[in-house]
Formats: sequence, structure tokens, C-alpha cells
Amino acid sequence: MKAKRAERLVAARCELERILDDASAFEERYRVQLEQLHPDQLKSGLNLLHYLALRQRDIRDLQSELGMLGLSSLGRAEAHVLANVQAVLHAVRALQGRKGKPKKGPVTFKQGRKLIRRHTRALLGKKVKGSPIRIMVTLPSEAADDYRLIRELLVAGMNCARINCAHDGPDDWERMLGHIERARRATGHSCKTFMDVAGPKIRTGALAPGPKVQRIHPTKDVRGRIAGPEVVSLAPVPGVGVIPISPELFAQLRPGSQIGFRDARDKRGHFDVECVENGRATALCPATAYLEAGLLLELMAEDGTVACAGEVGDLPVTEDPILLRTGDVLIVHKDPRPGEPARPATEGCPPAPAHVSCTLPELLDDVRPGEPLLLDDGKIHGVIREVRDGEITVEITRAKAAGSKLRGDKGINLPESTLRIAGLTAKDKEDLRFIAAHADGVSVSFVNHPDDVEDLLDELDAAGGDDLGLILKIETRRGFQHLPGILLAAMERPAVGVMIARGDLAVEAGWTHLAQIQEEILWVCEAAHVPVVWATQVLERLAKTGLPTRSEISDVAMAERAECVMLNKGPFITDAIRTLDHVLRSVQSYQRKKATLLPALTLEEPDPEEVGRSVGTRQGRTWLR
Repeated sequence: MKAKRAERLVAARCELERILDDASAFEERYRVQLEQLHPDQLKSGLNLLHYLALRQRDIRDLQSELGMLGLSSLGRAEAHVLANVQAVLHAVRALQGRKGKPKKGPVTFKQGRKLIRRHTRALLGKKVKGSPIRIMVTLPSEAADDYRLIRELLVAGMNCARINCAHDGPDDWERMLGHIERARRATGHSCKTFMDVAGPKIRTGALAPGPKVQRIHPTKDVRGRIAGPEVVSLAPVPGVGVIPISPELFAQLRPGSQIGFRDARDKRGHFDVECVENGRATALCPATAYLEAGLLLELMAEDGTVACAGEVGDLPVTEDPILLRTGDVLIVHKDPRPGEPARPATEGCPPAPAHVSCTLPELLDDVRPGEPLLLDDGKIHGVIREVRDGEITVEITRAKAAGSKLRGDKGINLPESTLRIAGLTAKDKEDLRFIAAHADGVSVSFVNHPDDVEDLLDELDAAGGDDLGLILKIETRRGFQHLPGILLAAMERPAVGVMIARGDLAVEAGWTHLAQIQEEILWVCEAAHVPVVWATQVLERLAKTGLPTRSEISDVAMAERAECVMLNKGPFITDAIRTLDHVLRSVQSYQRKKATLLPALTLEEPDPEEVGRSVGTRQGRTWLR
């Protein structure tokens, strides 16, 4: 038995020494890259390389051996790799009867935790006292004109505000930032501002305009019966949220008036006018109706005759979505012509498949037959069957049983294609000039390669943003695979973070692989002492409806392992912030990163006499004698 134990100790010692040799080799291999790091990032860059050396081979057998010896299994070594390996090696040597002091390594246990805290504060600012992590909130467009909303968000617990440059414009952004600064002064709360550049998101192009039809649909109960009429607004001129009608007809409306019509389906319907004021009439529509421009409207007199007639005015053009079923064919083309649904064969005209354009047409040159293509955040799956000059043919392999509707400006994902794609678009570069002058940091979407980071740093230097904090969004398989190199490139700056953008990442990598991928991102970022932002649909239902799901609460508990959690906009966003903060505070006593903490249990100790009445004495039997 002693001989076997001695063999195990020798094997463990040799394996640990190999890990140290590999760490030294990694340092030498990346010496040039280390010299380019910001001084505040040098130890973190070293630790990242040491972690890559540790994880380049499968060490599960070594972990098992160390565990059986009662030693650390290196399962929480991320923040202080060599210190952990050296400590375990010292313990193994001690068990062999060898003497000596353990080497500390460039990052001690305490320094590893301190570096993560320091880098997090440099990027994300101060946190609320007692709260374990920061809370980032995506500002809605209304925030440009609503100072009270911004103040409420800060008071509720927002530490970082995110402005998405894909929406609104510089004037709106400037007003939002002004409200944030005013609220910071008024509340005394810290709040960093980040602006998000969209990056090269591949989307479907515009679709052909459909008919000018507006649907009115009263709510229904669980049995499909109409629960109440739909409230509509009628006005003599077009406007947001109104149905335009003839001015002469509007002039005759009074409370109690009834307007009859036959809708676009030739079904009878009517409006019951409730009030007329401020140039609008409020009316009730008791049944579903489809209105179109030019539809005849008749004001009914008390005797049932037509007192006055008019028509529906000009309505907005509706988009005619493309309905796709499994087995259908979709043509994706470079030509920017509007997309259209499939056309059936008619006399003298052959059938034609559905087609749509792509917002980054040059990427169609990089795809190959047999590669998957996903549409609308993965709701529709397809396989590329043919690549021709200017277009590709896609066979739909997964859609809803009744068909899935594809609209314009929906995401296209090519997870297995090698795409030659620039990290920043022309709009991104223009937005960076505004960001450099106004914000604390920039979030960059679709970072796929270290070259994307180098291009970003060059643009920031040109725009005068060399002091901006960086948040790099990992949302593709390529970005995940190149994460170590991306981090080393970004660590030329003192304040760097990573956002796990789980939406696109899940589509690109597959939902079944998301858990594994987000684990590895968390590990690698902890090794680099880089703060992580946990994003995508966190408390989404709560923010939108006021009620969370059970899985959302479990997701928040998992998010405690990050340094920041991002919430998206919604009418109940302040409730979501408070709930998020409450849940995070409640779980912080039980977990720190990967480490499970062991506070005293809150359970009651069993009473021996009470337990004795039910265990071992049932039916008068006593097992212990």
C-alpha cells in the first residue's frame, strides 16, 4: 500500500513539474506580446498564459489523484495559477518527506482576487455597497426625454448605463448622457456610461411592400371568444396610432355615432364612437376587422339610413413576410432588390422560389455548399445547397409546422463558414468619434479575431479615445475560439471587459453547447483578471411583463459568477433591477466565482427523541441492541 502511495506521489509530482515547465515555455513563446501589454495588465497577461499552459491537456486524472491525497485539485486555480500549482507541488513533496519552502509565482492567491476587483472597478466603476456585482441597463429611446426614468434607474441600483448606437442618433444620445450626469449629481450614485457599436451584423434586406392594411383585433378569452372591444382612434389626418378618415365624415361624428363598413374580407363591422375631442375620436370596435386605404365608411342615422359617407385614408405599408416551411427553397442574393415570397406557377409564368437580399453581400463569396445558414436568431434553419455568382440557394431544414415568417432586418448566422469580415463598419467608425468625446467606454459587437481588436484600437486612437474602457462582446464561434488572443490584444489598454452575448452565441454554437462555452469564457476571463458582463434575456419576462419565470431566477443565481449583469429595457425595468439586486445579495454568501462557500446552515438540528420515534422503532422493532 505504501509503495502504491509512493508511486502516486511521484506521478503527481512529475505532472505538476511538467505544468510548470509548460508555463515557462508559454512565457517565452509570447514574450513579444507580453511586452506590449499595459503595465497594469502585465501580471494578468502572465497568469492567462499560465492558465493556457495548465489547460492545454486533460488533467482530470491528475485532479482525481490529488483529491485522493487530500490536496487541492486545481479546480479553482484560474486567478492565481502558478501559486496554486506551486502550493500543491510543495504539499506533494512534503508528503514525500522533502523539505523546502513553496515558490509563490507572479500572482499570489490574494493578488489574484485583488487584480480582478481592481480591473472591474477601473472598467465598471464603483458598486453599490453590499451588492456583489454591477448592474448594467440598456436605455430605451424614451430616456432621451425622460430624466425621471434615468433617476429611477440609478436609485433602483443601476451602476452602468448602456446606449445602443443601432438606435436613435447623436442628439438623442447626448440628451441621455446629460440626464445621466444630472442624475449622478442629484443622487450621488456612481454610473459609468457605455455605448455599443453594432459591428458587422449580417441581416436580411428589405422585403417588398405589402398592402396598406391595418388589422384591428379585440382581445379574446381562453375559449377564443372576444373578451371586449378594441379601442381605436379616428382622425381626419394620418398620424401615429390613428386610423385616418375623410375630414367631412369626421366633422359629423358625435358621441354615440356608429360607423358601418365592410372590411377587406367583405365582412360587416362597425365603430361605436365614445367621445370626440382634440381633433380625434375615440371609438370601440367589437370584432376583428381588416381596414385598407379607400375602404368605404358610412355614418349611420338613427333610422338606419346612411347620414354621411367617407373612406379610410392612407395607411402605412405593411411588410409582406416570407413564409418558409421545411423543404422550401430560399434564394439569398447580393442584389438589393426587395425580397418576396415564393410565387406559384401561373399560365405562361413558371414558379419562383422566395428570395431575399443580404446586408453584407460580399460574405456570399465566402460560403460553401453544405454549410448551415440560420435565420431570425435561429428560428429558421437551412443548408446551403448551391453557390452561384451573386446568390446562394438555401434549403430550409427546420421551421414551424405551419411555416415560419421571415421578415426584413432579421439576423443571418453562418456558424461554420469562414468569413472575411471586417470588425467595424463605416457607421461604427463614425459613432466611435462621438463615443470618444462623450462616454466612459465602448462595447464592440462581433469581435471575432485579435485583428478586430487591433483595428478597434487604431480607430480609437484616431478618434481620441485612447482612455476609453473596452467591452468586447463574444457572440460567435470564431470569437470564442480566439478569445485568448483577443484578450491579449485588448490588454494593451488598462480597462478591458468581456460580454457573454448569449443570444447570438447560442445560435452560432448551438443551444446544447452554450453552457460549456459560457463556462470556458468565465474561466479564461478570470485567469486574465478580466471582468465579465452576463448578458441576453436576463429577467427578460420580468422587465417586460412584471412577473419573472422560475428559470430566470435560477439564471440570475448563475450570473453571480460574473462581475456585471446586463438588463434590457422594458416597462418594468426598475422592478427587474431591484429583483436582480435582491437575488444577487442573497446568493453571495454561498458562492464566489466557482468556489462554493459554506456558511452555517439555517436548518434546525434534528431532535434525537423525535427522530427516534420514527426511525428504528417502527412496529415495535429496535435494530440497535
